[in-house]
Amino acid sequence: MSELKGACIIGQSGGPTSVINASAYGVIDTALKNPNITRVFGAEHGIKGVLNDRLFDMGEEDPAELELLKYTPSSALGSCRYKMKDPDVDDTDYKRILEIFKKYDVRYFFYNGGNDSMDTCNKISKYMQKVGYECRVMGVPKTIDNDLFGTDHCPGYASAAKYIATSCMEVYQDARVYDTGLVCVIEIMGRHAGWLAAAASLATAYGAGPDLVYLPEVDFDMDKFLADVDRIYKEKGNCMVAVSEGIHYADGSFVSEAKTSATDGFGHAQLGGLAAMLADAVKQKTGAKVRGIELSLLQRCGAHLASETDIEESYMAGKAAVENAVNGITDKMVGFERTYEDGKYVCKTKLLNLTDVANTEKKVPLEWINATHDGVEKPFIDYALPLIQGEPKLPKQDSLPRFAKLKKVLAK
Repeated sequence: MSELKGACIIGQSGGPTSVINASAYGVIDTALKNPNITRVFGAEHGIKGVLNDRLFDMGEEDPAELELLKYTPSSALGSCRYKMKDPDVDDTDYKRILEIFKKYDVRYFFYNGGNDSMDTCNKISKYMQKVGYECRVMGVPKTIDNDLFGTDHCPGYASAAKYIATSCMEVYQDARVYDTGLVCVIEIMGRHAGWLAAAASLATAYGAGPDLVYLPEVDFDMDKFLADVDRIYKEKGNCMVAVSEGIHYADGSFVSEAKTSATDGFGHAQLGGLAAMLADAVKQKTGAKVRGIELSLLQRCGAHLASETDIEESYMAGKAAVENAVNGITDKMVGFERTYEDGKYVCKTKLLNLTDVANTEKKVPLEWINATHDGVEKPFIDYALPLIQGEPKLPKQDSLPRFAKLKKVLAK
């Protein structure tokens, strides 16, 4: 493929993570240094920023502030949940995107997100090919849910897993201080894939974690759950439980009582309230003191507990997206491949077809879940442990985090 010169756009979409900005910085930093990329734009609130002609000129930013993105949680450019229609049904958005691309001579488009974001990326890529506009489109993975198809793991997952495991170990200590027992139920994100809830088992593997862990890959049995909690509480005087927000009964219905309260822009149920619901059920069954804890947004924005491995791999994903695009690659998502060299974990990038990735979920292998469906086996621990390694040297100001402060100068 011939050399292609032009501007690029980087957009962020979906739920934030503590390291999504590290991927964005990987794109921005690499693109600013590449002679084939004439200007670097950041889209305000993902694809909505393109549609609304709200693009930030990243070349106007202070390089030192940009570098702080590696340690800044959430989506610095702004995110969105916007489902684009099939272009064969309604191509209004696509015509508008093409108009903006032509206006700024955009020849490279990088979209940083999860399953639904890769669907958006795929649709834009296919439309540009259809209308004959040369623009190299690359997906940059992001999701704490770790459920993107084809990649060993996803940027953002390791830091969330580390936060969950650490929090469980800390709660474990707190829950055992009194001479009266306590049952503690911790609710963890994860609608259909249980990678995050499984991370609580890292705490158990190191002697201070949940007695029971429930994932959405297998059906939940309320009667068995209550019986197991009661048994463990009577044996130990305490019981800790970790549950994925998406656990469901055999008929497929969510256990969460908040299952129908709302949906996001893609029609997915917004779950919540599960810990409180289960805590109430346990209290009625056992009469014990029960506490329900919902980690909620904390597990995805806890940059102070980020994995240095995750940060570096996230930057690597953004960098690889730019380098491959400039070398003539398009219509792909950057994925990770795990290898071991001299017995040590090594992560390398690979490329996946956007069509294969879009809207396909990767779940925890059933063979990694124990026979009683209330915990995980050692292969999961071996999988997750290398990902959470390393402590980032987080910039501080008066002992508080010093996050990036972007000027966000609109492109002209």
